[in-house]
Amino acid sequence: MRLSKLVGERFKDIPAGVSAKSHSLLLRAGYIKQVSNGVYSLLPAAQKVSLKIQNIIREEMNKVDGQEVLMPVMMPREIWDKSGRYTSIGQEMVRFKDRNDHEMLLGMTHEEAAVHLCQNTVKSYDQLPCMIYQIQTKIRDEARPRAGLLRVREFTMKDGYSFHTSSEDLNEYYDRVYHAYERIYKRIGMKNVIAISSDNGMMGGDGADEFQLIIDAGEDNLIICDNCDYKANMEIATSQIEKIEFEDEKLKEIYTEKAKTIEELSQKLNKDKKQFIKAVCYAISGNKDKVIVAFIRGDKEVNDAKLKKYLQVSDINVTDISDSGLVKGNIGCINLNQDNIIKVFDMSLKGQKGLICGANKEDYHLSGVNMERDVDVNEFVDIAKVNEGELCPHCDKPLTIKKGIEVGNIFKLGTKYSKTMEMSISMPDGSQMNPIMGCYGIGVGRCLAGIVEESSDEKGIVWPKSIAPWLVYFCPLRNDNPEVEEVAERLYQELSQKFEVLYDDRKTSAGMKLTDSELMGIPVRVVISPRSLSQSQAEITIRESGEKIMIDLSSLEEKLFELTKID
Repeated sequence: MRLSKLVGERFKDIPAGVSAKSHSLLLRAGYIKQVSNGVYSLLPAAQKVSLKIQNIIREEMNKVDGQEVLMPVMMPREIWDKSGRYTSIGQEMVRFKDRNDHEMLLGMTHEEAAVHLCQNTVKSYDQLPCMIYQIQTKIRDEARPRAGLLRVREFTMKDGYSFHTSSEDLNEYYDRVYHAYERIYKRIGMKNVIAISSDNGMMGGDGADEFQLIIDAGEDNLIICDNCDYKANMEIATSQIEKIEFEDEKLKEIYTEKAKTIEELSQKLNKDKKQFIKAVCYAISGNKDKVIVAFIRGDKEVNDAKLKKYLQVSDINVTDISDSGLVKGNIGCINLNQDNIIKVFDMSLKGQKGLICGANKEDYHLSGVNMERDVDVNEFVDIAKVNEGELCPHCDKPLTIKKGIEVGNIFKLGTKYSKTMEMSISMPDGSQMNPIMGCYGIGVGRCLAGIVEESSDEKGIVWPKSIAPWLVYFCPLRNDNPEVEEVAERLYQELSQKFEVLYDDRKTSAGMKLTDSELMGIPVRVVISPRSLSQSQAEITIRESGEKIMIDLSSLEEKLFELTKID
């Protein structure tokens, strides 16, 4: 490919409003172009990278007996009504009516479509296990797209769906895919991917693992124990509950004036935040008649994902309580018996005494709260976020929090979709059963951007050889010189027969050419110039290490074979 003909400009300056490193570099190096907020075009160089990632994924899915299919992006409401997700998923699903006034949607995931495809096609136990997968466009109307390709509204994803006759069979296949994912991330050049336990979220089912790339630009908080193998997303992470003893006191009302927050109350009363009962109010999406009040120890934060899972609802939001009868900043768990209130108590409060909570009265709180004596609690549940330094639930060592971005996930779906959509298979004894399902996803664009996040330096991108758009950047300097131009054209024709070569044929400065080669991140650069040709040599530079090698032109091909070999 001649660089003078390549679609895509390169820029020196960082675009305004761009924070993520991958976003900046992909824009500057001419790999992507923004169409609208969260929507990008892949230019030719990025598309080459994307296709290489896809081909590696395809090879590994075929190794675990995956069968590639292609399901539609546009689907009718009916098949999503069967699973219940047409109404349970919020505004991130794009819904519309076609010209016949038929309700349709754009697929953000394809569980329903996968069941529809296999229903009455996979009919018998002897056809299982089987797995279908696709590499397809997904549409998810993210409320806050950010960081270029790391969080977008339209993206390419590999999603696969397996069908089984037993949980044991699913578990065995799940492990095969788990190890296939490990191979995929290694092959595409990711260095810091870990697998962690995660929440099933809107997918439902019985278990899930996420593959997280540890990067500073990550948006997920990952709880990790460096002493044992405990790793979990904040959404489901647990820790040991610190045992705290406060003196048991008589329950009494205290005047706290305008102090409302835990911070204000702690300073005013000169008490540890751990001695307070925090109240956090939520509304269930689509239900304006109920207010959830989550009570938790004052030094902790409510984990929304855990709370949703406990309540078995798809979405909750911190809510305005002005019309609820509750007193903002003074909400307490004693004598709070309104019919519109759902109370939830965190495990951090279990067995505690000598606490302070709101008095459900303006400017007043209650001290001396004894949870067993004074509060009517049906059950205590874990709805808390884990804090850095809390103790591992497995080995008692301090936990750390790291930032990550999810680059893949696998789920044990059970019969959530096959049962609701009435897919059944015949068994050896003539009975019918709903097959047990697994689901397996990888975000292609997010992988591309994630690799740039961890494989780049101050000069630009450093592509792994396995997915680089070209392996060789051929860079003649002073190609306005007739001798250089003649040799360059001959070498380009020869090299491009055996290697993926990007030929910088522009008649521009050496500085611009060398800068662009580093910005674009091509693994190997070959430079010829009047000086090198006077000695029948070329200069090779390894992008990753910066190592430079002078090589005779007669040995150039042999050396390039060595340097571009993919392990």
